[in-house]
Amino acid sequence: MATPHIEAKKGDIAKTVLFPGDPLRAKFIADHFLEDVRQYNTVRNMFGFTGTYKGVEISVQGSGMGIPSAMIYAEELFQEYDVETIIRIGSAGAIQEDVHIRDIVIAQGATTDSSVLTNIFNGQVSYSAIASFKVLDTAYHTAMELLDADQVFVGNVLSSDRFYNEELDLKKLAHYGVLAVEMEAAGIYAAAAKHHRQALAMMTISDHILTGEETTSEERQNTFTQMMEVALETVVKLQEK
Repeated sequence: MATPHIEAKKGDIAKTVLFPGDPLRAKFIADHFLEDVRQYNTVRNMFGFTGTYKGVEISVQGSGMGIPSAMIYAEELFQEYDVETIIRIGSAGAIQEDVHIRDIVIAQGATTDSSVLTNIFNGQVSYSAIASFKVLDTAYHTAMELLDADQVFVGNVLSSDRFYNEELDLKKLAHYGVLAVEMEAAGIYAAAAKHHRQALAMMTISDHILTGEETTSEERQNTFTQMMEVALETVVKLQEK
């Protein structure tokens, strides 16, 4: 049965979903990596596809930008389509000196300035949004096999509610060990926890917020391809476990 945002039928979506923010990145993955592809969603042009990679069924679904949009799609995937694992593949801005453009950050935890998580618990606690360890562990070891060791970072990220936020003290966040800033991970982790499912966010560093260093569009495409391969190989390994 279709949801307000996904027109797929039960069975159209795989148990594991790759979750880029950009729906055109979802199409890129379907076109370049998956076989026997079928498109299951065009609502709001938030494209969704299912296919196979090395014989393993995988779906890829655009999530949109920000926690509210990502949580809509995560909630519907978990609740209505019985998805077991969501892996976000996106971009982030680095705020640590030793994290550089084209590196990959795997979010062990996601700090956020969003009120969404606070509201879930009626302000009683500051909920810690964390990745599913089995998926994180598999992704980390996969990345270490495919990439240079100094290109892979695991730790805390900030899921920011605002893209333009001059008031945010990024230097203090960096002092406390936050690696990079993105906009969705905390919401995805909360949705997974609610439904007792698995989630992970991995991001390619597209720019360095503190130094102004940034990638070209061509470099972003090539580096994002590396991240896509890590995510796809992670799904295959999880299937084998």
